[in-house]
Amino acid sequence: MTNSLVTPLTKRYGQSIQTYFSGSPLNRVSFLRDNYAFLSDALTNPTTRFLPMQSLDPSIWPDTGLLNSLVYDDVKDAIGNPFERPETEAIAAWDSSKEEPLLIFLGIDESKADGVTYDKYSGQAYFAVDVTAPADPTTPYATKLAGIQKTVQASKALFTSIRMNFVLNFSEAAIYAQARSYMDWNRRNPFCAGCGARTMSVNGGAKRVCPPTDRGVAKGPCPSRGVVTNISFPRSDPTIIVAVVNAAGDRLLLGRNKRFPVGFYSCLAGFCEPAESIEEAVRREVWEESGVKLGKVAIYASQPWPYPASLMIGAIAEALPDGEEIHLEHDPELGDAQWFPFSTVRDALTVAERKSNGLDLEPTETSIKVPPSKAIAHNLMRAVVFENAHLPKI
Repeated sequence: MTNSLVTPLTKRYGQSIQTYFSGSPLNRVSFLRDNYAFLSDALTNPTTRFLPMQSLDPSIWPDTGLLNSLVYDDVKDAIGNPFERPETEAIAAWDSSKEEPLLIFLGIDESKADGVTYDKYSGQAYFAVDVTAPADPTTPYATKLAGIQKTVQASKALFTSIRMNFVLNFSEAAIYAQARSYMDWNRRNPFCAGCGARTMSVNGGAKRVCPPTDRGVAKGPCPSRGVVTNISFPRSDPTIIVAVVNAAGDRLLLGRNKRFPVGFYSCLAGFCEPAESIEEAVRREVWEESGVKLGKVAIYASQPWPYPASLMIGAIAEALPDGEEIHLEHDPELGDAQWFPFSTVRDALTVAERKSNGLDLEPTETSIKVPPSKAIAHNLMRAVVFENAHLPKI
């Protein structure tokens, strides 16, 4: 998805693009996450929408690209109101033995006139609620969650994985990406990295704290208390992905991970390491994976990737004239890497765009297959072979 507005910056750098999983219509109003009076009003407002998630998968209406949502009456027996008292009081009353609902405040849709209001901000509130069945189905909490699951089942909006099947429209996918990232982080961090004790979800699901007491009994000291720490908030992992152009400007370097089907190729990618710039990470990853040496690296676009919490930083880079030879012995990740003519990549992109919602592995007339149009790799390839984004703009 692109923005066609022509400005001095777009004349110089080309049009900006909106990548899949970005572009949420919600105002996160993150400064209100510790305002439990606001969250309580938002929770119980009749217009508020609750997105049920099971094992991190969303409930989706078939053939619509839309998320299924519930209202407070559908979920109140299971979640109650965890915001009915101030956050400080909730922390002081922490009881790690109780099963609590995992609830994520996502923000408000200010385009909707009805909803919750705080100062100059108003709109329809959105929460995500985890309805994954606990290990013990006989507990009262499991029974309450089963009620929500039955409501979803009756709606015919099934829990659906979209990692390789991008059926949600852009705005719905962005809402889901936020919900999944926060929910997954909460699920993976039930214990404190500082002292090993159980942690508590606060700030509307955007922070986890290690309370000083548990069931009224004081706990030992913990380095996470009283300071801002990385272990209290969710992190995003910076990851590079790059379209590499040869020095002559007519071929694109693509690789095939050993896990990919034969014939499927994509841009090279990898995680940034500590104390490494994005440009350095691009050069290092490309050299380690393919042996190709790079010169100029330009950042083109980025894409949140909530599996589990990466930020894909898309770049376009040029190979050095004497550094184009491919060597795969540095890193065992790739099964193959090749320089493909722009014409071959154009054909593959055109075919992939006919199957825009997911990965198409059926045989086609093209010699290679590439990621679908909603993937940032596809957009990077397109920017090079169709839009000449690797060339200086005049």
